This record gives sequence, C-alpha cells and structure tokens, in this order.
Amino acid sequence: MTTLLNIPDIRSLGLAALIIGALPCAALAQTPSTEPSGDTPFNSMAIARDAEDACRVPKPPSDLADTAYLRNGYRAILRILIAEEALASETCTCLLDDFSWDQALDALPRFQTSDNPRLPFKVLELYAQADALEAQIVEACAE
Repeated sequence: MTTLLNIPDIRSLGLAALIIGALPCAALAQTPSTEPSGDTPFNSMAIARDAEDACRVPKPPSDLADTAYLRNGYRAILRILIAEEALASETCTCLLDDFSWDQALDALPRFQTSDNPRLPFKVLELYAQADALEAQIVEACAE
C-alpha cells in the first residue's frame, strides 16, 4: 500500500525539519556580556564602559518621567548637583554613588523655568550649566 502525502503534510514536515535543524544553532548562541574577555564572540554587541565613563551620569530609568525631554532634564540636574558638590568639597573623586535620582527630582523647583509640567525647564541650558561646572572640575583637578 502506497501512502501519498498531501501538500499540507509536506509543509508540516518541512517546518519540523527546519526547527529541529535550528536547535543546535540556538544552543550555541551566547548571551551578550559587557565584561571584556578574550573569548567574547564578535556577535556580542554589548559595549563595556570606559574607565573615564565610570563616573558619567547614566541614562535615567524610563519610569523617572513620562518623556525623554524630562528624563534628560533630570539627568542634567543630577550632573549639576554632583558637580556643585565636587567643587564645594574640592574633591576630584567620583561622587556619582553619593547621589540618587530622587535628589534630582527634589531639586526641580530650583531649576524650574516654567509652570508647564511638560516643559518645566530648559534642557539645553541645563546641559550648558552642567558642562561648564564639569569643565571647572577638570581644570581644578588638573592643577
């Protein structure tokens, strides 16, 4: 007795063969890591932070504020707070671990330029202020 397979059966067999054939490749895949090592595969797209970036204020968590504009503003405020403390204490060490996002939120009234809750501050001006303060730190620590 001859068994004939119809087209849907052949498609099912082909799909099953494709999935079974792909399993060994999936098992060999590695999870990307930011830890530098000699055996890290080229396909790893994670990038380790440079030593000089270790004190850079990271991107704020997405739940900090509704929009990227607000999150970027709070990041700039945190940069300003850290830089002001470094200048006041005359320290050249990284103070990033001494500050939290809550402190940036609490400092909003000091930096607020508008009653509009969507645009309470001017982010570009905050960036410029943070950059200027950080430049003062670099200059003071170079001496």
